[in-house]
Amino acid sequence: MKKDIKPLFFTDYESPESFSLSNQFAEHLEFILVKNRDNVVDQDIFQSLSLSIRDRMVRKWLRTQHTLIRKDVKKVYYLSLEFLMGRLLGNALINLDFWDECRDILLRDGYSLEEITELESDMALGNGGLGRLAACFLDSMATLQLPAFGYGIRYEFGIFKQEIVDGRQVEQPDNWLLNGCPWEIYRREIQFRIKFFGKVNSYTDAFGNLKFDWVDTEDVLAVAYDIPVPGYKSNTVNNLRLWQAKASQEFSFNEFNSGNYIAAVESKNLTENISKVLYPNDSYTEGKFLRLKQQYFFVAASLQDIIRKYLLNHSTYDEFSNKVAIQLNDTHPVIAIPEMMRIFVDIEGLNWEKAWDLTVNTFAYTNHTVVPEALEEWSVSILEELLPRHLQIIYEINQRFLDFVRENFTSEPAVIQKLSIIREFPEKRIRMANLAIIGSHSVNGVAELHSKIIREILFHEFYKIYPSKFKNVTNGITFRRWIKHANPALSKFIIERIGEGWLKDTSQLKKLEKYANDPVALETWESLRFAAKVQLSKYIKSEYGIKINPDSLFDVQVKRFHEYKRQLLNCLHVINLYNRIKANPEGDFVPRTIIFGGKAAPAYQAAKLIIKLINNVAGIVNNDPDVGNKLKVVFMANYSVTLAEKIIPAADLSEQISTAGLEASGTGNMKFALNGAITIGTMDGANIEILEEVGSENIFIFGLLASEVLELKSAGYNPNHYIAANNDLKKIINQLKTNVFSQNEPGIFEPLINELTGSDQYLLCADFAAYIKAQDEVSAAFLDRPRWNKMSLLNCARIGKFSSDRSINDYAKNIWNIKPVEIVIDGEKKKSSKKKK
Repeated sequence: MKKDIKPLFFTDYESPESFSLSNQFAEHLEFILVKNRDNVVDQDIFQSLSLSIRDRMVRKWLRTQHTLIRKDVKKVYYLSLEFLMGRLLGNALINLDFWDECRDILLRDGYSLEEITELESDMALGNGGLGRLAACFLDSMATLQLPAFGYGIRYEFGIFKQEIVDGRQVEQPDNWLLNGCPWEIYRREIQFRIKFFGKVNSYTDAFGNLKFDWVDTEDVLAVAYDIPVPGYKSNTVNNLRLWQAKASQEFSFNEFNSGNYIAAVESKNLTENISKVLYPNDSYTEGKFLRLKQQYFFVAASLQDIIRKYLLNHSTYDEFSNKVAIQLNDTHPVIAIPEMMRIFVDIEGLNWEKAWDLTVNTFAYTNHTVVPEALEEWSVSILEELLPRHLQIIYEINQRFLDFVRENFTSEPAVIQKLSIIREFPEKRIRMANLAIIGSHSVNGVAELHSKIIREILFHEFYKIYPSKFKNVTNGITFRRWIKHANPALSKFIIERIGEGWLKDTSQLKKLEKYANDPVALETWESLRFAAKVQLSKYIKSEYGIKINPDSLFDVQVKRFHEYKRQLLNCLHVINLYNRIKANPEGDFVPRTIIFGGKAAPAYQAAKLIIKLINNVAGIVNNDPDVGNKLKVVFMANYSVTLAEKIIPAADLSEQISTAGLEASGTGNMKFALNGAITIGTMDGANIEILEEVGSENIFIFGLLASEVLELKSAGYNPNHYIAANNDLKKIINQLKTNVFSQNEPGIFEPLINELTGSDQYLLCADFAAYIKAQDEVSAAFLDRPRWNKMSLLNCARIGKFSSDRSINDYAKNIWNIKPVEIVIDGEKKKSSKKKK
């Protein structure tokens, strides 16, 4: 963009504001990026602004870490294989209260802050709800001034970039580090050696104790990169430490000197694959080894770092579990339990009993799934080869635990088999969830229903032994990102009426309820939400060439693709709407725009086939002149945090339609409701608690209950009974069979047809009629604009419970036993003392 002629350099040392944010921004442009007005580009503006904001965080960051060490407070360490952080600049500007100042700085030189923030790559170190939850939790921990530290992996390529080619998902590398990451600090002095493979030697020491040495290992270095995490209007800046794998030996001189240049660096490349990509395809043996390597790599480095920090203030381990809390975010980090035992017993020389007591009282485990295939298990043969000492420790943990059970509870073989860490058939496997429960002092689910299923069904035998271990912490989201940042216009509407207090105390949103019957307020609310729909319509037109009607009902399902989340059921509804329009083209229909988004795991063929069907259906629906503006279908590729921030403010209807009893919680449902979308959903996960909060008149609930799902399956579920009894469903199945949506690729959807007419594992046919009925109720409600607007506002007003601040407070009080620590900045301390005088 053209600029007015101005001085060549950005800095102005004669200005009294030479230490201002404005001048700091200019100095970064000139002295770090080495740019002037002749050669600066927009990416330079983004980098310089981000570095300037990072500088503003550094003092608080250093002071936070210094205070926590000096006061020797108990800290929580959050271990997660995923952190779906998204873009950091906009969130940092809001939390640090620099948005307006930075907007003015950029405007002075002809730049738009909104356009500059769009240049940042998503920090895509996660796949879905698990990673986004971890990111929200980090934000809340800092906002609540809790002594907390995150640990993960610095994936070079994140999950993957999704492209849609001929309707199919195609995975491309997501090179989020292409332009560098201005937020991270490389800690070159923090490196740890991580061992793999090798063998275990045992011997008896001079005191008659059996000792173990893990030797002849292949070693990798873990190097640290730190990301600052600022709290909202708080001096606390916590730390997210990400580990990158680095070869312990760069390359082989012998191979290089003999001319074998590829072999010279082969070992280095294989080593550094550990932190290359999130979730490598594990449908083959090499992929399984790499995934387990990733998990052990990051927990081994993290535990060494945690112990290093503990030893700064302590010479023995007596106080370890009183000073250290470690939260395991799902089963991915659970290998940390035997690793901690290995460190305590093999390296530090503690006896087993003391080591086990410290370990159990340190770890807590969050379960995120009841889907059987998602409960991780590792083949004993893989563990024996990759981590031989850990397998020995797991066997020892298991034997001691089962001896305890037999002595104190039961020796019934069926119960022992369920409780054992080792699954014996069809091959020996390590059940990581069982290991997590045995090795932790707390086990929590993430919604009331989910926690009930864990206690009464999934881990019932464990619950009978350890009832006090089992807790519930319903998930939450950070309102700062998901409405103040993502939807500033709606946020401003709320602030103008009830103030800003709700951004830290979300229960204050209830004050909005008094506007639920105010026609003027509701009209303004509707206009702001419509403006977001117009904005999304323009984006869809520019990206996909699809012209959509902003007056239509925006019906949205954006989430990770999995059969239990039932994107296919939504697609069947799309086909049903299409069939209705084709049967009566002149009929009076409530216009809909149905938006899908989400990625399928690269090896998950069924989920990828559902994506293909959605795109094929969209191709027919969107180009049928009989349909026109009555129905549009859009698949928005490469779903991410940034894309969610565009979609969620524009949604009218939030699809949360998983098979009851299978969604642990969901957090998308909370984000949509916060922004005024109405939920259509099953009695699953956090939907139940949202229903309790917003009221049954402000949500559309349908389908079987979790208990009814179990009853139906145990009675011998036959989907063909439901297909035969429903002419609409019968017609749709027939259309799939006769290739109406696959004329160029006949038979391509046969696996989906076979599933629907065979086992129908996720009961789409059983819930189809109820789903269609609920969707018709949605259409009727949407036509009644005053009613819909009132429902929309009340969803926002009554969603305060689902803040990640509340979730983190629950963890802090009921699981971690940690307290807030006030961080005082020197200058502020002097100011406050002057005020007192």
